[in-house]
Amino acid sequence: MSFAAVTAGVTVLVGILSYSAAARLVRVDQQTVFDEVVQDVRAEVRRAPMNPADFTSAPGHDLVRPARTDVQVLGPDGAVFDEGSPGLPVTGDDRLVAGAPAAGRVVVHRDVQVDGDVYRVATVALGGGRGAVQVGQQFSDTEDLLRVLQQRTLVLVGAVVLGAGLFGWWLAWRITRRLVVLTSAAEAVARTRRLGIQVPVSGSDEVGRLGRAFDRMLGRLAQSEEDQRRLVQDAGHELRTPLTSLRTNISLLKRMGELPPEAREELVADLGEEARELTDLVNELVDLAAGQSDSEPPQRVDLADVVEEVAALARRRTGREILVAASGATVTEGRAGQLTRAVSNLVENAAKFDRGGASAIEIRVSGGPASPVRVEVLDRGPGITDDDLARVFDRFYRAADARALPGSGLGLSIVREISLTHGGAPFAYAREGGGSVIGFTVRGAGVR
Repeated sequence: MSFAAVTAGVTVLVGILSYSAAARLVRVDQQTVFDEVVQDVRAEVRRAPMNPADFTSAPGHDLVRPARTDVQVLGPDGAVFDEGSPGLPVTGDDRLVAGAPAAGRVVVHRDVQVDGDVYRVATVALGGGRGAVQVGQQFSDTEDLLRVLQQRTLVLVGAVVLGAGLFGWWLAWRITRRLVVLTSAAEAVARTRRLGIQVPVSGSDEVGRLGRAFDRMLGRLAQSEEDQRRLVQDAGHELRTPLTSLRTNISLLKRMGELPPEAREELVADLGEEARELTDLVNELVDLAAGQSDSEPPQRVDLADVVEEVAALARRRTGREILVAASGATVTEGRAGQLTRAVSNLVENAAKFDRGGASAIEIRVSGGPASPVRVEVLDRGPGITDDDLARVFDRFYRAADARALPGSGLGLSIVREISLTHGGAPFAYAREGGGSVIGFTVRGAGVR
């Protein structure tokens, strides 16, 4: 309707302006022709004395008679000397002009009715009281022509408005039918809370792009909801064991006075250990959840510097020898806090499983101008079995020989999440000569 209304307004305006311009040109042209004929008659009667008979004998004089122009000659008394075709009316003013002494005196009558037609009449005095010449020009045909032009303009305007309305309706239907699909999908999501709804929108215009963006948004939301659900389920499962043990030990506190001193010390030690495990687990869960929606702005990060900082901190905490080797382009675009967390988890994991500490822990970081940056931590611990390699980065997964060690099973899963977020991937394999190699890659600063 808006499209049709705008088109109608523009068409009507153009039609009115076009008709007005055409009508003005036609009327001005007719008026110019009439004025030229009158001026010719005045010039002719002023050049030399002329009588009414000079205008009845048309051959030999210069009076121009265009189409739709009538000439009638009046005698000295104002009576019709030579009647025009059709005859023009004679008024008192015309008789006075016929008897005027000065040649070229003019009186003009507008909108004169002659046999049902409209004329403009000018009476020109011959001078000396010898009579006058009446020149009449028909304007009815001009007005009829303008009325036909007006009718045709109105018909054309109506046709354009109707066509614009139909085209606007078709265009609006073509656009809004896909918007209706998007609206239905949004209403279905709001009604059912199911984010896995497929949005069947096609096209390469703005509506098609909106549909694809809406579909991708639903997919991301569905994936986020699934990740949250899995995190809650896994966290609930892992929290049950330490909480159950904690409740059992708390119930024993009621009988604290009945227990021997050794049992009391063991109970207090167990409570402290379980509290620490719960604290570590909660911290890991918070880190994992924060890693999925970190608001830290990306920036240029040199992973060689990050590795040096992590190694220095790990040396102070563990007293272990930690060697760092960096080569190539090690700069990436990412979040420094997350990358520091990923490297720290790898170093802590290596120190935890290589408790003997006979060999140094090695950290290698490397990259190239157009290749990913690679970080790997090498230890001489017990290594990882082939069965465990496939699941070592799963949430809460712990190998059979590692379940007696402290930890939540979330450290390497955090490494995986951070690596994927930065355009890379985690990896793990057995180290030649014993031990393991665990690390991750991230997109280099020169890679797009």
